[in-house]
Formats: sequence, C-alpha cells, structure tokens
Amino acid sequence: MKRRAFVKSSLLLSAIPTILPESSGAAITKKNKQEFYELRVYTLKNETQEKLIENYFQTAAIPALNRLGSQHVGVFKELKPEGQTKIYVLIPFASVEDYLKVYDKLAKDEKYQQAAAAYLNAPAKEPAYERIQSSLLKAFTHMPKLEVPENKPRIFELRRYESASEAAGKKKIEMFNEKGEIDIFKRVGLTPVFFGETLIGEMRPNLTYMLTFDDMAEHDRNWKAFGADAQWQQIRSIPEYADSKIVSRITRTFLVPSVVSQI
Repeated sequence: MKRRAFVKSSLLLSAIPTILPESSGAAITKKNKQEFYELRVYTLKNETQEKLIENYFQTAAIPALNRLGSQHVGVFKELKPEGQTKIYVLIPFASVEDYLKVYDKLAKDEKYQQAAAAYLNAPAKEPAYERIQSSLLKAFTHMPKLEVPENKPRIFELRRYESASEAAGKKKIEMFNEKGEIDIFKRVGLTPVFFGETLIGEMRPNLTYMLTFDDMAEHDRNWKAFGADAQWQQIRSIPEYADSKIVSRITRTFLVPSVVSQI
C-alpha cells in the first residue's frame, strides 16, 4: 500500500508471537474459533475528509475486505460529535494470520488499488485524514464471533474498560466469559455486537465491547434493568470482582452507523 496506508511493521510482527502464543496452534483457529478485530479511529478536520473516507470504504475497502473474507465491516460516526466527527471502523478477521496478510493482499489487488486511489494518493497538503488510531483485539471465548444486529435505525455504544494491571484486566474478562455477565447482558436487552481484549493499542490493559439499542430511551431502560438484576448483584458482590479492584476507568462513545456500514 502507498502513503498513509496501514503497513505491518517489524515490531508488530515480532510482538504478536509473544502476545499470542496460542494463535499458532489449534486452540483458537479450530477449537474456539475466536475472531480478531481491527478497530480504527479516523481523526478528521472537515467534511471533505469525511466524505473521502466514507467513499473509500464504500467503493474500495469494504468490497476488497469482503472478497478476502472479512464480512460485516462496521463504519460509524459519533452520535453527538464535538466539532468534526471521528469515524470508527470495525474490521473482523477469522484469524490473526488473516489480519497480518491483509495489507499485502490489498497491495496486490488491482481493483482495490484503482478504487482507493483518491485515498491512497491524497496529497500532503490535502490529506485524506489527520491520523488513524488502530487497535488489534481478540474476541472473548464466550462470544467468539461478531453478532450482526437487525438492519434498522439504531444507536451503538462503544465501551472500553481499562484496568490497573494485566491480572486485573483478566479478572474482568473472566466475569464476562465464565461468570455469566454476557448472558445477563443479552437477557436484559444489552444487545452485544462484539467483545474484545485489546492486544495491541492504546491504554492497555483494556477490554472493548459494543452494544446496540433502538434509541437512547431503550439504552437507559436496559442498563437500569442490568444494574437491578439479581444475578448481576450476586456476581458483583464477590470481593475479587469488585470494580475498585479490576476496573480503573470506563470510556464510552455513542455512535451511529454510516450509510456505508455493513453493521
């Protein structure tokens, strides 16, 4: 790929075998079949860049990614941006190997290169975007694949839970995977799209997940139901799962799908 496109650095290649020792075996790819996600955040300065990014995904990136096996690519804007909206992009991969190979494959895809020319070759004085922040996430074992919601008007909530240590972060993931927190979410209407542990990205250790709602009224009602749920109250009362011990910061962002989004 050309200027400003994502590339695999030698640092990334050397780090992943250390972070993901199990990815080379059958544990993930055959038994658990956990997906991996690239979560991109595009910082923009104006509507011209916004339209260019949306056009890039609609005409070039999404068709090419679909051809390579990455289905249900999500493209989102902020619900209530402060100034120019950021664009959030969620790209699923069947394996970490697929993620590592995708950029080389796109570089050899003539159809993609032609359709993406305006994005890839944007001049320095008129760049396609200001910066891209990118994270690599591994799906949770209890929700190993992205779940696509019904195609209708809706809002999305992207939540990131930061922890003070890797051990604390693993404890919070344990609550979702093994103690039933994901099941409670689904039962009370906190409809999840994905759950992921951030392997590479900012503010580690953290986990990130996305929920969807018809509107903000449903959001408030269902979160209230979750907070009052008897099973959740029982789980959170266990001393080792106290928020003060395993969660140091929660960041939430409300999003709406772009017209080009597959989610």
